[in-house]
Amino acid sequence: MTDTAAAARRGRRPTSERRRALQRLEISRVAIRLFRTHGLAGTSGEQIADAVGLSARTLWRWFRTKESCVEPVLSLSTDTFTACLRRWPAGKSLDEHLLSDFGGHVDAGPDDGELVLAVLRLARHEPALRAIWLVVQERAEPVLAQILADRLGRAASDVEIRVQAAALNAALRITTEDVAAVTADGHRPPVDDLVRALSAAVRAATHGIEGDRPV
Repeated sequence: MTDTAAAARRGRRPTSERRRALQRLEISRVAIRLFRTHGLAGTSGEQIADAVGLSARTLWRWFRTKESCVEPVLSLSTDTFTACLRRWPAGKSLDEHLLSDFGGHVDAGPDDGELVLAVLRLARHEPALRAIWLVVQERAEPVLAQILADRLGRAASDVEIRVQAAALNAALRITTEDVAAVTADGHRPPVDDLVRALSAAVRAATHGIEGDRPV
């Protein structure tokens, strides 16, 4: 069995796929920094490609537009949230779980959280970036629904589960957007403040449901 096949059997992405994901993430980081410095209109795809040492042709193979370059970094926020939800123990409300668990897993990189906020600040005036953010949120919703369904012994297609997943998604979106709105570019509040804000939003969305109780 090849290494690639073995990795696939174990549920791991092949090395080349992991490397591609890491490269896309690095391009995303560079693109956001350029957007933050020069603005969306003042940054071209060619500039992004040059900054990461790629040809423009390669960049366009990986991203359909320059705006879509922000997607990998934005996905970190939803990935962190869904990973936390998977660690949610039975018998504990999700907002309580967030307070004890989420703070240690906020960023995948030293400034990824701030880069997410930078995109959301730009997105207030850039509809194309706003659209990417909403697409990322939309993609997270069925993942949240499946996690809730598995935890609560329900089907992911149940309307109650889908509505609860949508509420959790909204809690994450609103909290992140609120934090972006009240922090200056290049700065962010302490992690504990972020976690408390998200926990409060999740409490409002879930009404304190516990991991071993039906919705």
